[in-house]
Amino acid sequence: MSALQNFKDHLKTKKKVLFIATSNRWEGSGEVAKSTQLANDIAKEMEWVDIKVIDASKLKIYECEGNVSGLKGNNCGVKKANLEDKEKNPSGCHRCWASINHKDDELWKISKEMLESDAVVFFISTRWGQANGIYQKLIERLTWIENRWATLGEDNIVANIEAGVVVIGQNWNSETVMETQKKVLSFFGFKVPTPLSIWWQYTNETDDETEDSYKQAPYAFQKSFNLILKGIEKVKNLGTKYVSRLRDFLT
Repeated sequence: MSALQNFKDHLKTKKKVLFIATSNRWEGSGEVAKSTQLANDIAKEMEWVDIKVIDASKLKIYECEGNVSGLKGNNCGVKKANLEDKEKNPSGCHRCWASINHKDDELWKISKEMLESDAVVFFISTRWGQANGIYQKLIERLTWIENRWATLGEDNIVANIEAGVVVIGQNWNSETVMETQKKVLSFFGFKVPTPLSIWWQYTNETDDETEDSYKQAPYAFQKSFNLILKGIEKVKNLGTKYVSRLRDFLT
């Protein structure tokens, strides 16, 4: 059984799931990132599970202010940083200074849904061997989740929530990104079951920066995940050497 099927089977055991897409495209291009389309496709396919998809690239999320490492010590996630808004923070657990300092900050749209879910999955694109910048900004802004129990000694508010990542890359480091972010989520206090994280990379040839490689990748992606990407024709026959390099976990 493939890792993709294991992923879906695991989701079947959940009542409420949050998918967070973190890749982006310029709005004028008319494109939607492959990982985002995958999140939407899986959510649509598994209609018997309550899966909500949030595209973090469309939200106004400010940068982390670094309160975890200020000169006066760690001031992240303290009670004084609680977001006093019952609509945005119904759980009373959202504590982030940036949410207070920026009235139009929309991190609450993610934390509110996350804290009401059984599981959360981050859909991440790999850029230059790392998780993309939108994901990194988001995970830094969620540091208060970890800090309130690991440093402040309070309760772990995500102890009963499972978390995973779906990492999509071109030619370098995607598996490492997956393993690193699984570790990050475990640091946060989430349960991180193996089936809830998968990765896909078009080729293992790190130096393959050819135009043909980038053009063929979307077609290989379609075939791997059995979906049709918006904006390109259905794959009939790839007919290139890259087919053999598709990740074996999807076979």
